[in-house]
Amino acid sequence: MLNTVYRLTSPRQIEAVTFDETIDEHSVIVRPTYLSICHADQRYFIGTRDKSVLRKKLPMALIHEGIGEVVRDNTGTFEIGDRVGIVPNIPREKDDIISENYLSSSQFRSSGFDGLMQEYVVTRPDRLVKILDEIPGSVAAYTEMISVAMHSIQKLSKIMNGHQEVIGIWGDGNLGYISANIAKSLFPESKIYVFGKNEDKLNFFSFVDETFIIDDIPEKLEVSHAIEAVGGKGSQYALDQIIKHIKPMGSIALMGVSENPIEINTRLILEKGLNLSGSSRSSAKDFLSTIDFLSSYPIAKKRFENLVGLQKTIKKISDINEFFEEDLANTWGKSVMKWEI
Repeated sequence: MLNTVYRLTSPRQIEAVTFDETIDEHSVIVRPTYLSICHADQRYFIGTRDKSVLRKKLPMALIHEGIGEVVRDNTGTFEIGDRVGIVPNIPREKDDIISENYLSSSQFRSSGFDGLMQEYVVTRPDRLVKILDEIPGSVAAYTEMISVAMHSIQKLSKIMNGHQEVIGIWGDGNLGYISANIAKSLFPESKIYVFGKNEDKLNFFSFVDETFIIDDIPEKLEVSHAIEAVGGKGSQYALDQIIKHIKPMGSIALMGVSENPIEINTRLILEKGLNLSGSSRSSAKDFLSTIDFLSSYPIAKKRFENLVGLQKTIKKISDINEFFEEDLANTWGKSVMKWEI
């Protein structure tokens, strides 16, 4: 089957490549419909990743957040026209202990392996999850990002102690919003506090119990457990505040990605007996948990619509370039492409 892939060949340079795609009895062919830009995609697009990384991974189609419609299923798992979320993690082995998203042998779309900017995506049925009819395409596009937060919070919940009066979330961006929305639903007896540096962004968190500007946190404020959703160099300062304000024997979920090593106050971590839980990406199981969550918590599902920032219909390569540039200037929410190229 002939397929066209839109690959980033160098920073800000996208080219169309047509090739003969191999199809077998295990293949499902999906036509992408809505794609969402992630910070990782932007780092590749503008070339801020290390040059050695760019040399190793490019050319490569970007985007790992997206949905599509099934156009052919050789396995009989889906109906033609079914809306499906595309799981970007592609495991090559199974381990009874290590989750697929932590296996070094797994491939990940838009990270050394072609992402979703394609005419058709050929995948396996276990890499697809049916999307609820009532979820708008623009929201379903970032199911993957919701699943990442779901994975981290469920992992955190397994090590949290019984003191759960206050859960603090550091980060007023997309990941912080998603995490706060999930935590508010899954921990209804807990107070949810969000800590950020931008008051305009914090205004979107009207559903939580309290919001705080990070430069004006009450000295005696305490949280039972915490989620770090900042990333970059800022994650160091967020962790400093978390470690200061968390109660002894609390647990911390680390979610923000930093390109460079950061300092961390190990003395106070040891003194307080804290637990740190690191997480990265998600698995097909987390996608299913996310769909169940959206089905079970309609109010939370509705809140995710507030996270849609920019939207644009993509019909040609120049539209892609323009939209990535617009995303750079976007101050709130996810940037979603309606994929019609």
